[in-house]
Amino acid sequence: MTFSGFDIAATLVVLVAAFGYVNHRLLRLPQSVAMTAMGAVVSLLVVLFDRLNPAAGLSGHAAAFLGGVDFETTLLDGMLSFLLFAGALHVDWHELRRGRWPILVLSTIGVLLSTVLVGGGSYLLTQLLGVPVPMIWCLVFGALISPTDPVAVMAVLKRTNCSPTLQATVAGESLFNDGVGVVVFSILLTVAASGADFTVPHFLEAFFVEAGGGVLLGLLVGWIGFVAMRSIDEYNVELMITLAIVMGGYALGDWLGVSGPVAMAVAGLLIGNAGVAYAMSDVTRDHVLKFWALVDELLNAVLFLLIGLEIIAISPSPTLLLLGALAIPVLLVARFLSVAVPLALIRSLPERPARVTLVWGGLRGGISVALALSLTAEPARTAILTVTYLVVLFSVLVQGATIGPVLKRLDGDCDPD
Repeated sequence: MTFSGFDIAATLVVLVAAFGYVNHRLLRLPQSVAMTAMGAVVSLLVVLFDRLNPAAGLSGHAAAFLGGVDFETTLLDGMLSFLLFAGALHVDWHELRRGRWPILVLSTIGVLLSTVLVGGGSYLLTQLLGVPVPMIWCLVFGALISPTDPVAVMAVLKRTNCSPTLQATVAGESLFNDGVGVVVFSILLTVAASGADFTVPHFLEAFFVEAGGGVLLGLLVGWIGFVAMRSIDEYNVELMITLAIVMGGYALGDWLGVSGPVAMAVAGLLIGNAGVAYAMSDVTRDHVLKFWALVDELLNAVLFLLIGLEIIAISPSPTLLLLGALAIPVLLVARFLSVAVPLALIRSLPERPARVTLVWGGLRGGISVALALSLTAEPARTAILTVTYLVVLFSVLVQGATIGPVLKRLDGDCDPD
């Protein structure tokens, strides 16, 4: 059985709408937690049904369905640009400026430190369990698992007394470490796939070209969009301009060899602040923000649903399941160190609430899974995909479900600015 792109998109949207309805009426869980949990339950039911009735072949059909999703094209060349632009639209520039140093350090040094720590820890685990994964592929795993997702934690943060600066730091760090994480991932993946020698100077050169070029491109396309929107007052056309910024800007970044994700984060900040304040009427502002809020929620729901469904496709061995379970504490320790060390040097945020919020609220989400799925048929793919799935599942279901009570306990420590 073959599935067209429309079949896949239609099925995912129907499942997202159905699960969203069930969650709203019955479960009342955070959207990301609900989508992941229900997707995992459906996957387990499919696997169990196949075990009881092998002739049905449901797992094969489901695996063929998921195999029809080209994650590299769908996510890296599509959904990611929309997600980062939509997320950046709602980040307050003034609060972001106040937390600029923690955001800058955490989204660059923090991501690089996390990549090295997770990669090194994962390599030790693979050697201990006898899983043949080279060090460079462990670093690739460290890069794809380091970006965090702010969706679940931001909704809870807004109901606490945590300062707007801390809230903006969480959102800003997640926003930019997605872009930086993709840059690091793509560089390391190129090295791993080509078999070339890894050198720090070459890595740093490629990193600064891609990330720095992405910032400049984002400023350019964002400014062009801002000027165009300021010169007219027609919300349909202005909405099309925002779509042109995202799709055209991302395609241009790919052609120029700079980071499209970083460019979209920068362009989203520009349009979401200067554009909203000076280039849009009240009617345009209402339509643009509501449209992109829907895009953000729909795409995130699809990604978290795919996380839950992915258990059908990976068929892991007991050794790989053990590897994934052991990788969870390694990742938490790496996240703690990559947050605590930079914050101790900067000292610009209340240390305890910031550290706890950024560590336990540093959820891994659909971007990590999609990056793992974008890997081609390499020897390390099954191991990386299994570990990524288990880490993200723990992150969403355990950290995502408990971040609310954790932040409520910190509420008294989250003093206003």
